[in-house]
Amino acid sequence: MPLQMNREVFITCAVTGSGGTQDRSPHVPRSPEQIANSAIAAAKAGAAVVHCHVRDPETGAPSRDLGLYREVTDRIRDSETDMVLNLTAGMGGDIVFGDAENPLPLNAAGTDMVGVTERMAHIAECLPEICTLDCGTMNFAEADYVMTNTPGMLRAMGQMMTDLGVKPEIEAFDTGHLWFATQLVKEGILTSPALVQLCMGVPWGAPNDLNTFMAMVNNVPSDWNWSAFSLGRDQMAYVAASVLAGGNVRVGLEDNLWLDKGVLGENYQLVERAVGVIEGMGAKVIGPEAVREKLGLVKRAPVSS
Repeated sequence: MPLQMNREVFITCAVTGSGGTQDRSPHVPRSPEQIANSAIAAAKAGAAVVHCHVRDPETGAPSRDLGLYREVTDRIRDSETDMVLNLTAGMGGDIVFGDAENPLPLNAAGTDMVGVTERMAHIAECLPEICTLDCGTMNFAEADYVMTNTPGMLRAMGQMMTDLGVKPEIEAFDTGHLWFATQLVKEGILTSPALVQLCMGVPWGAPNDLNTFMAMVNNVPSDWNWSAFSLGRDQMAYVAASVLAGGNVRVGLEDNLWLDKGVLGENYQLVERAVGVIEGMGAKVIGPEAVREKLGLVKRAPVSS
């Protein structure tokens, strides 16, 4: 398939994530105020979409606390800076087994496995414009950890998102995830054109090479919208690769802590760097209103307390 460069690109900033990065950089935001302020700064730098997790403000550990999500949402919506809010719905699907000889009982300290209604509770209350749908189960980095998203779970969560009027962002960590995403559209659970995030180089999903990347791109239906990202030092390289292949881009501290070798970055700086790459390629960075029109989004207030 010939490359068709995207001339109007939107940037997503993944503000904080749920990985163990909180003690590796002082710039990883922990509290709702820090997360919101970092999102606002990223939006001012050129990010049309901000993708947010929440963390325990004291420890920085990942959290599913509804009050923390509500505070982040309210702070972003009460700011004078416009942005498309994208909240994760990926938490609550973590299984950590025992060792190879004794997989059961599960490792209770690492396992966080709850039902789909609980996984979606903050989405139902905060009503972001976009939320993520990790479209498959995979072995994820650590030896005994499995990110768990069964077909039944995904059908239920996808239907909840559609019923709430929240646009799912399909997180595809491998080609099979895209295969199942097209099935969800065929079944009418998700609407078309869908929105996809291609997640490259995450152990042990799609490896971080251009042949695999183009295989992923070629498995996205032609009328869908998509973005892509990679990790660490490859984050900015994938800004260029995504634009060249016809997509949009994601940067941010969820995926990469570094601005340059030995220099820890902030979210707004990573966005500024991405803007420079995109505009240097002759493309235009579009803002939140254009993204809403492109993706058919509706900005709403959250459910009243």
